[in-house]
Amino acid sequence: MTAGKPAFYITTPIYYVNDNPHIGHAYTTLACDVLARFKRLDGFDVRFLTGTDEHGQKVEKSAAAAGIDPQSFTDRVSQNFRDLSALWGFTNDDFIRTTEQRHKDACQALWKKLVEAGDIYLGSYAGWYAVRDEAYYAESELEDGPNGSKIAPSGAECEWVEEESYFFRLSAWGDRLLKFYDENPDFILPASRRNEVISFVKGGLKDLSISRTTFSWGIPVPDAPGHIMYVWLDALTNYITAVGYPDVDCDLFKTYWPADVHMVGKDILRFHAVYWPAFLMSAGIAPPKRVYAHGWWTNEGQKISKTVGNVIVPSELVATYGLDQVRYFLLREVPFGNDGDFSHKAMVGRMNYDLANQFGNLAQRVLSMIAKNCEAQVPQPGDLAAEDEALLQAAADLLPALRADMDRQLFHNALTKVWEVVGEANRYIDHAAPWTLKKTDPARMATVLYVLAETIRRLALLTQPVMPGATAKMLDQLAVDPGARSFASLEDRLRPGTALPKPEGVFPRFVEEEASA
Repeated sequence: MTAGKPAFYITTPIYYVNDNPHIGHAYTTLACDVLARFKRLDGFDVRFLTGTDEHGQKVEKSAAAAGIDPQSFTDRVSQNFRDLSALWGFTNDDFIRTTEQRHKDACQALWKKLVEAGDIYLGSYAGWYAVRDEAYYAESELEDGPNGSKIAPSGAECEWVEEESYFFRLSAWGDRLLKFYDENPDFILPASRRNEVISFVKGGLKDLSISRTTFSWGIPVPDAPGHIMYVWLDALTNYITAVGYPDVDCDLFKTYWPADVHMVGKDILRFHAVYWPAFLMSAGIAPPKRVYAHGWWTNEGQKISKTVGNVIVPSELVATYGLDQVRYFLLREVPFGNDGDFSHKAMVGRMNYDLANQFGNLAQRVLSMIAKNCEAQVPQPGDLAAEDEALLQAAADLLPALRADMDRQLFHNALTKVWEVVGEANRYIDHAAPWTLKKTDPARMATVLYVLAETIRRLALLTQPVMPGATAKMLDQLAVDPGARSFASLEDRLRPGTALPKPEGVFPRFVEEEASA
């Protein structure tokens, strides 16, 4: 916590440990990481949370199949998600596991609050349950599958469950939720998802079964032997556990709650936008400010599935294309919130055109000319012409535009705007032709190269959240002090006469192995 800075709390969903990390996990966490980095650079006191969801029937079954106890199983698989964070350079401030004592304490405290509010009662449950989704479905939502089975909208097979259960009075919350959505129009983004949730709630809410007795791997319900908390009540509570709940008077909770953004995949929007605010309001806790539901990726036009064998492994992506290149592609290729298709051709196109030809080549040309013609020092500019001022102003105008896009999670828009200025800089250098000015007007050449170097500095500062490694190299080559790389430093200028290191390419072109062979 940093005094005097505005707080910003962003979360990924906690990832279910029955599987290894895939592109969906990396994508959600990447979006949060970019937003967290952007806000830190912009002077915010950021808290960025991710973690693993380690309870439930699915985990119990997976551990049994692996021949080990559930805790050992979750210890092993949870580490895979920590490894993902390290490999992708994610800057989360905390990593929460639902098997931690702090989380058990928070869940049981929240349960007691819901009981005190009169929103929990004991009944019995009979209905269709999908173990894979940890979710109940109405019969109207199901399709008939082979051999008389019932299939959920997600494709998961459902089983008929009958057991004693505690219920949350969700049916009583419909009008209050609709009022909350109306008063907070940006609570659910993008707008298309908001409409889906409102339609679902207007259709009428049924009371929600929030305990199970048919398995034991979970958080015990207080004062109810044999009952385990329904996994979503357990899982959702992680967001407040991590800021100190049930101690709502602690600095952590008072600083960061309510969360600014819960980032989720569209498949778990209902839990976050309907159940979660109802639980919180029942307990007298403010709901989060926003739930943003992004889309899914396909692979070369095909739906990703283990059966097809086309799962995209995050570590393999990085090994093939490079970390910064993958980070850029995932947030540039598809408007955030939409579904997207990952294709090798599109990835290579972004690498070779956007990164290597446009941004990388711009920096390489300018820095090489400075090294050769300006004694490897930041050149001394003369009076600025209108076109010089225009380019510098275009770069200066980016920060307020990017703030607006980032505050609505429009990563694609933000990067498009940056690349418009990259394009302007390339047109400027072609028009100004500093290579010919060397002979005819060396003072003008120095001014042109200074304006370009300063523009590259600003572009590199602003793209740090997306491509931290590459931009660090670019800023090193401009001799920008590591302590002068926040957005506050956008107001600075490069100092003429500063010695620059030998320039090196930052974005190599992708060359197909067959072609090189």
